[in-house]
Amino acid sequence: MKRSRLTQITQRFVQWYGVHGRDLPWRRTADPYHVWISEVMLQQTQVETVIPYYHRFLSRFPTVQHLATAAEDDVLKAWENLGYYARARHVHRAARDMVERFGGCVPSRWQDLSSLSGIGAYTAGAILSIAFGVSVPAVDGNARRVLSRLFAIQEPLDQTRTLRRIQELAESLVPHTGAGRFNQALMDVGAVVCTPKCPRCDRCPVGEFCRAKAQGQQDMIPVKGKRKPLPYRQVTAAFVRNKDGRLLIVQRPRQGLLAGLWKFPGGRRLDGESLEVCVQREVRKELGIDLQVQRAVGSIRHAYTHFRITLHAFKCRYTAGVPGALGCHDWRWVHRSCLDEFAFSRADRKIIAVFDRQ
Repeated sequence: MKRSRLTQITQRFVQWYGVHGRDLPWRRTADPYHVWISEVMLQQTQVETVIPYYHRFLSRFPTVQHLATAAEDDVLKAWENLGYYARARHVHRAARDMVERFGGCVPSRWQDLSSLSGIGAYTAGAILSIAFGVSVPAVDGNARRVLSRLFAIQEPLDQTRTLRRIQELAESLVPHTGAGRFNQALMDVGAVVCTPKCPRCDRCPVGEFCRAKAQGQQDMIPVKGKRKPLPYRQVTAAFVRNKDGRLLIVQRPRQGLLAGLWKFPGGRRLDGESLEVCVQREVRKELGIDLQVQRAVGSIRHAYTHFRITLHAFKCRYTAGVPGALGCHDWRWVHRSCLDEFAFSRADRKIIAVFDRQ
């Protein structure tokens, strides 16, 4: 496509954004720390969900220094139910690096930003263009969809060469000045006009340039690779009280899925194993204690990115052994009224609700 045509497309996006761009709280500031936190929270999470978390998080950790010196448990608690908890651990680790290496500031160079935990090409591009005015693209899922249709890209999006081509197209469009506005325009067009299903082509600022629309393929692009069915797991959890009426909870290991979050002791059922035997075996593995299973409390279903689970909860009686952190990071006996002080996953919060209804 000719340079003059690419310039026209860029101008149309920016002009549209000036009239139709969404009024979002992180767009009312150019503070690099605020931009960074918002962009991390928005990864795979809807805007409406992020807004209250964004405000609470910045109220709790108003600067890079506040975040860097916070305990990881406090950061995870502030992130609770936002999901994808690795993001919280990454921003915490990156904040500490910013204090140690960059004087407590979000760095303004690509190589410095990219060296920090959890900051990839998109996040670095968003921070640099929006907060520092650097002429670099920021290609998120919305932008990929818009560019795929605009240039009628027929290759599946999950291919490396396709992503590279889209990145190159974004680089050809991003202006020398106002890159942040352009990148946000591209995101917003994808969010409210060039939607995954039933795109509103009549409202598109670049509809006359869109090759997919011209070919009647806007509903078939972007092309997606075949999805494999999500694996399914059955998981158990034990509600155990001591003689003071307090519940036993454990903290997950510091590495792996949902690292550092709290849960009720238990774990994944093995093939051919009963749920009752599973909960006894898993609690023994985590804490070195024996339980007697008394009754089933209830079950909930939950889906993660890469697998689905049914979580089965049992009321159990503690019969022998001294608790120790064998397969977990930590453990506590806590009153039910204190559970809200700990960071639990959404699935565990669901099972607490089941327990409360008993």
